[in-house]
Amino acid sequence: MIKIFIKENNNIRIFEIGDLTQTKDSILKSQNIRENQIIWIDLVSPEQSEIKWVSNNFEVRFPSKKQTEEIEISSRYWEDEESITINTYFFIKDKDGAYNETVTFIIKKHFLVTVRYRELNTFREFTKKLLSNPKAYDDGFYILGGILEIRIDADADTLEFIAKEISKLGRIIFTGIDITEQIIESISYYEDLNMTLRENLIDKQRVLSSLLKSYKIPKDLREEIRIMLKDIKSLIDYTTFNFERLGYLQNTFLGLLNIEQNQVIKIFTIMSVAFLPPTLIASIYGMNFEFMPELKWHYGYPLALILMVLSAVIPLVIFKRKGWI
Repeated sequence: MIKIFIKENNNIRIFEIGDLTQTKDSILKSQNIRENQIIWIDLVSPEQSEIKWVSNNFEVRFPSKKQTEEIEISSRYWEDEESITINTYFFIKDKDGAYNETVTFIIKKHFLVTVRYRELNTFREFTKKLLSNPKAYDDGFYILGGILEIRIDADADTLEFIAKEISKLGRIIFTGIDITEQIIESISYYEDLNMTLRENLIDKQRVLSSLLKSYKIPKDLREEIRIMLKDIKSLIDYTTFNFERLGYLQNTFLGLLNIEQNQVIKIFTIMSVAFLPPTLIASIYGMNFEFMPELKWHYGYPLALILMVLSAVIPLVIFKRKGWI
């Protein structure tokens, strides 16, 4: 789907391109608009024919799928005399898990072209913001800045959510509730979530740093980019703090688990020691030697039982007084 955003008299008009047999000029004529009024072309889950139509009619060169997946900065950001191309991560969290999806931004002359392969809340929120305050977005550079600003705010909210969940996890661990497998899975899940978000933030930091160096960026937008970079740096620092908290909780949990296991082993050890004397007595009187005077005692059997009970109880009393049990 191709959406074209037109700015006319401080109002925004949106229309979709359905018939790809039409040329750009014929569409502009039918819509009664000029080319310099186009400020944003948004491609949502585009087919190859739609990408080709935009490329031919607006002279935009799109990166290949392989280029959008590469992580080196030369594939994430490049600039020539006519355009700036940016591939940057957008953090996605849904029923399938958390992952980073690449969104492509291309600034050509005065307008912005975006390519994404799924609906994103960031774009819906920005569209509402654009429609409510069109004066703040004169061209594609300001639209790019507005989208990234909303995305960074969303990443901050996600990071805040992770921090709260880690705090809840800590309270569960210190209550001593026996949910060993669930705690280990939760720690692993939040570590993966935090790592994915950190990769997303580092990618944006690299892209914005490169964008700040461009001579094409309007002067008043540079200060906004600097503020976004400061925000990203603080968020990256917070992801480091989350890793430290998760590491602390993991070490604490394993320590408590070791203490619990040691208590179990201690109980078995004490029981083994306590039952050694009765076992020894039973072994002695279980032997079948011919000359054993105790075998002919009338009260030999109850005496042996009493000896075994006393030999088991006395060590337990001693252990109890010493605080071993």
